[in-house]
Amino acid sequence: MLASEEFSQVQETLWTDTLENGLKLQFVVKPDYHKTYAMFTTDFGAIDNSFRLEGEEEYTTVPAGTAHFLEHKLFDKADYDAFDLFGKTGASSNAFTSATQTSYLFSASDHIAENVAILLDFVQDPYFTDATVEKEKGIIGQEIQMYRDDPNWRLYSGILGNLYPQHPLHIDVAGSVASIATITPDILRRVHRGFYQPANMTLTVVGNFDRDEIYNLVQHNQEKKAGTKLPQLERGVQPDYDANSILPYRATRLPISRAKGIVGVKGLQEIPDSFSGLKTVFALRLFLEMIFGDSGQTYLDLYNRGVIDDSFFSEFNAGRGFNYMTLGCDSANPAQLTEELIAVLTAYKDSPDFNEARFNELKHAASGKFYSSLNSLESIANQLASQSFKSVAAFAIPDVINAVTFADVQTAAAALVNSDALSVFHLLAEEEAE
Repeated sequence: MLASEEFSQVQETLWTDTLENGLKLQFVVKPDYHKTYAMFTTDFGAIDNSFRLEGEEEYTTVPAGTAHFLEHKLFDKADYDAFDLFGKTGASSNAFTSATQTSYLFSASDHIAENVAILLDFVQDPYFTDATVEKEKGIIGQEIQMYRDDPNWRLYSGILGNLYPQHPLHIDVAGSVASIATITPDILRRVHRGFYQPANMTLTVVGNFDRDEIYNLVQHNQEKKAGTKLPQLERGVQPDYDANSILPYRATRLPISRAKGIVGVKGLQEIPDSFSGLKTVFALRLFLEMIFGDSGQTYLDLYNRGVIDDSFFSEFNAGRGFNYMTLGCDSANPAQLTEELIAVLTAYKDSPDFNEARFNELKHAASGKFYSSLNSLESIANQLASQSFKSVAAFAIPDVINAVTFADVQTAAAALVNSDALSVFHLLAEEEAE
């Protein structure tokens, strides 16, 4: 039975249930909207390349890019393509794979029940043949090559390769042409059986829809697929918080007109899945905004001196078994860029931007940004889905942000900013000398 939870801070009601087969449901009814956005998510991403099922002694290692390959292939059936079914109802559909999750989605203004049924069926009923798998290898191979020609992608993948050379996080989500060449229908079936179990999945529906109609439809749909109990899954990929594996510096060349530089900081401590852990994540994001945000003195100084330009970015990411910080941009002198960024980062305590008054301003702005995101059905669904495998609900994030103190930022920054955890990657124009 659906249970409701009120989140007064965001004035939202979240309806949830976990079905008998383990599938978690999340519904947010928004009658003032014309559209509905649905997302079917599995807690399985690009880093999950090793696993074993209950009763097995050995772990199975699958080729890099398998999660992304499976995402592509699930749309393709014996006598139809799921995209075509959605198109006939006027719905727009898509899918994406990240390091730790894979999501399938649609948005529509009507025929919501029909589209939810399509979504559940095409994701849960796989169809693979040797011929269709071989055909997909060529398609994804072109996609891989496209990304290899993208300088921004090469910069980002370069720093991940420095920070996580022994962890699958450094491998492109799509894999390589060589790795996907070894994917077979049997591998896809085995991965689907292991990671696409209902207990490892969440269905999130947000928008203008009949809650009870969709709930009853999902229940009936899943009862028809009950079958035998699936074996318990055990992941083989281990967390990586090791400083010893970091590659301090690498560079590569591409036919680009302007070089790029990036600094990475590897998290050497686990951030727990808890309210306090999520506080740490937001504390570190506030820290980055304090030191490098475009409203600060440091940013203005670096910009005015030509060290950084409008392409500058800084971000902190945390996932299952890893966390890291990155900052960089285009630069005529990437060596100077990264040296100055490291100098500012390691001397953050002396920064004119690192003070409690600025913290309070940026904390208020972070709360406002989150509330603004709730105007988008897509944003609500994405946040609910990404938090659905964690202990803190997305609608509780304002409470998390409000609970962060300047002392929390100081503690989190002191733990993350470590000279042993630093790495630099340069993307140089082909004619440049190192």
